[in-house]
Amino acid sequence: MAGSTDFDLYQLSEEHQMLRDTVRSLAEAKIAPFAAEVDEQARFPQEALDALVGADLHAVHVPEEYGGAGADALATVLVIEEVARVCASSSLIPAVNKLGSLPVILSGSEDLKKKYLGPLAKGDAMFSYCLSEPDAGSDAAGMKTKAVRDGDHYVLNGVKRWITNAGVSEYYTVMAVTDPEKRSKGISAFVVEKSDEGVSFGAPEKKLGIKGSPTREVYLDNVRIPADRMIGAEGTGFATAMKTLDHTRITIAAQALGIAQGALDYAKGYVKERKQFGKAIADFQGIQFMLADMAMKLEAARQLTYAAAAKSERVEADLTFFGAAAKCYASDVAMEVTTDAVQLLGGYGYTRDYPVERMMRDAKITQIYEGTNQVQRIVMARNLP
Repeated sequence: MAGSTDFDLYQLSEEHQMLRDTVRSLAEAKIAPFAAEVDEQARFPQEALDALVGADLHAVHVPEEYGGAGADALATVLVIEEVARVCASSSLIPAVNKLGSLPVILSGSEDLKKKYLGPLAKGDAMFSYCLSEPDAGSDAAGMKTKAVRDGDHYVLNGVKRWITNAGVSEYYTVMAVTDPEKRSKGISAFVVEKSDEGVSFGAPEKKLGIKGSPTREVYLDNVRIPADRMIGAEGTGFATAMKTLDHTRITIAAQALGIAQGALDYAKGYVKERKQFGKAIADFQGIQFMLADMAMKLEAARQLTYAAAAKSERVEADLTFFGAAAKCYASDVAMEVTTDAVQLLGGYGYTRDYPVERMMRDAKITQIYEGTNQVQRIVMARNLP
């Protein structure tokens, strides 16, 4: 698995290129055939999970010492991008496995890493991330979920909202208030298991897009967990959560790239076949200009995302800016490219017989989750290089 971080941003290393080709072949053969059905039925893409686990591509970021592939940040981006090119819902399997488990990798004890990263690497469990709440979205530090110490345990109570893959994942990184007086410095992180007594889930949200990835509330009702399931020291949970997002916003940029590339690929093929006024519409300059703009912006987003992945791997000082910039720009581009793809297909683009309307619906969430693009602009302004 790709492990080198010394890559040229303008040309993938041979190892990364081989990974991209492998994932693309797998995605086209084993994930793409189910994408429309997964969306139509709003069902979890089990076929994608099985294919990704079978090829050891479901959580490539897990370090080798815990049984993982030890892939670098760019390799993780490539996996997510290529899966998202055919099915955005399925790309949330590797993306959210990284999001949920990265707090453990960054701040967890050695025992916690061994206990939870091994099953994740094997494909025996998925990992979700519980930060947002009904009244704490962009203002995540305003959360109300509490964790109260009781001897050798903590007792958790609260509600987490907008939790990706909730109910399917076995493990959950949960942020909870341990000291209400300290606001963000009074928040701690914990690993909660689906099987813990008192854990339950709300009904799946009925969403515009990414319908194959369940989004549900997570209810914590007197959930009693051992104190050693705390990730890092007490009061460091919010800092870990923010540090995690610096790295994982790049995975959302990767998802946006994949969705946009899938839409551009389909539109390119369509305009060559579709004839009006006696010739292929690809021969009209207006259409050519649209495609040129789509491809130009997508390539700019890709280079920014790959540069951010390099900074993530090296944990460079300007990672916060680049992570926010990549996520913000790539998702804006994805929304624009998918909307233009629908336009290029005309009336056909507006129907479910063609994949671009699904891609347009899927693209919208990339501008919202892991921090809205308005929040990304605040983050960038505060962290100008």
